[in-house]
Amino acid sequence: MSGLLALLDDVAAIAKVAAASVDDVVGQAAKAGAKAAGAAIDDAAVTPKYVTGFDASRELPIIWRIARGSLLNKLIFLVPAGLALSAFAPWVVMPLLMLGGCYLCFEGAEKVAHALGWVHHKKSHTKDLTDDPAHLEEQKVKGAIKTDFILSAEIMTIALAAIPPTGFWMQAAILATVAVMITVAVYGAVAVIVKADDLGLWLAANGHFGVTRAVGRGIVAIMPKVLALLMIVGTAAMLWVGGNIILHGTSELGAPWLYDKIHHLADMATYSVQQGRAAAEWALIAAMDGVFGLALGLVLIPIGTKIITPIWQKVRKLNPVV
Repeated sequence: MSGLLALLDDVAAIAKVAAASVDDVVGQAAKAGAKAAGAAIDDAAVTPKYVTGFDASRELPIIWRIARGSLLNKLIFLVPAGLALSAFAPWVVMPLLMLGGCYLCFEGAEKVAHALGWVHHKKSHTKDLTDDPAHLEEQKVKGAIKTDFILSAEIMTIALAAIPPTGFWMQAAILATVAVMITVAVYGAVAVIVKADDLGLWLAANGHFGVTRAVGRGIVAIMPKVLALLMIVGTAAMLWVGGNIILHGTSELGAPWLYDKIHHLADMATYSVQQGRAAAEWALIAAMDGVFGLALGLVLIPIGTKIITPIWQKVRKLNPVV
């Protein structure tokens, strides 16, 4: 009997350790995933365009296919690559992270420049495939998954850099959890955004009460504004996160002047704030990081569009992306 009780005590102890480990993994994954907010919001803002023009019955299946491809991108390619880099070449992580930060700054600045009319996207000369919806859907899904691979690489690199020193399997579990959490959050949000119009139309047409129909009409009216706001928030988040990554990276690599200067200015500007000083200081630092990200991105636009993109297209033999 004593042996059985000892065994039960051991099982209970193991269960407690396992539960604590799961909690630790989820907690660390949430913290690491939060660091990748800019890229994740951008992913959510970009994806709805891939279902534009399709029958409503195909919207959720297309989103599911893209989400499945995104998860495979992360779990099969990016998580193992991240673990390999962390184990065998940890010094590469920061330069890769800064490269991703440059990409975020470039993307954010290009959106700002396009909105202000400073740059214009070339029109695509791709043949209209509306007479073959299945082929068009296949092309759209493949294009979305390719775009997602770049954004997912940024997300996983940012998450990898945010994970504190830990064992290999714990690191693997945290990265895998980040991959699942980010994918579910991004594409769950995309599914809600895409189907909100349909829900609003249904409520407006079939609601039994005047208030229900009014809510439906309100949803339909507000969704374009929600999408526009999402694009603005996504752009701001990209510039903030990208700028912060570059500034933090340069500080880590031995050039801390600008990083320290921004924090010193924020500290001085909020010195007299009595309540909420920490929040005000954080907001000011984030704003300055975003301004730096925008300035860097504007510098990178001609480099990216005139040099890197043409070279990349020649290497991959690709036509300009829509």
